[in-house]
Amino acid sequence: MVSFLKKYGFWILAGGLLLGLFGKYLYLKPRFVQGEVAPNFTAVLHDGTSFSLSDLKGDYILLDFWGSWCGPCRQANPGLVRIYNDFDTSSRTKKPGFHLVSVGIETNPQRWAAAIAQDGLAWPYHLMETDMLKGEIAKLYGVREIPTSYLINPDGMIIGVNPDEDDLRKTLQKALGAN
Repeated sequence: MVSFLKKYGFWILAGGLLLGLFGKYLYLKPRFVQGEVAPNFTAVLHDGTSFSLSDLKGDYILLDFWGSWCGPCRQANPGLVRIYNDFDTSSRTKKPGFHLVSVGIETNPQRWAAAIAQDGLAWPYHLMETDMLKGEIAKLYGVREIPTSYLINPDGMIIGVNPDEDDLRKTLQKALGAN
């Protein structure tokens, strides 16, 4: 047995490590992929009004799961603000338009509200789930890590999973016109 471990121990350890990494990848992989229908949900916005994702059908939507406590999320926020400022269509009736919907994965409502203000997240669609990744919307979308985002087209189909700022900008420029 000792000679077997000396001979193959490294390979057993390496194989176990690779299996563990692959398992983590599968676990953290977003639930939906490009081409699937984005499930609808209803929730209460930051201002207390009721909101359904289907209210925005006919427009492009970036559904962004983030947290005030999440460093990578906060680092991504300036890019989202740039995208929102360049493509916000809430003041016009021309279709399709673009909307950003943020789902805060939080434990502290005051810290969440402060992060929205500090980061200049000016869009109106802010939701908060206090059950962390066990909240209704996070579970519906299979979110296991943040930031996670889905780009949804006017027909309600997911056309991008975790797009970076450049990919998002290119998609929206093509769909909505140059900005």
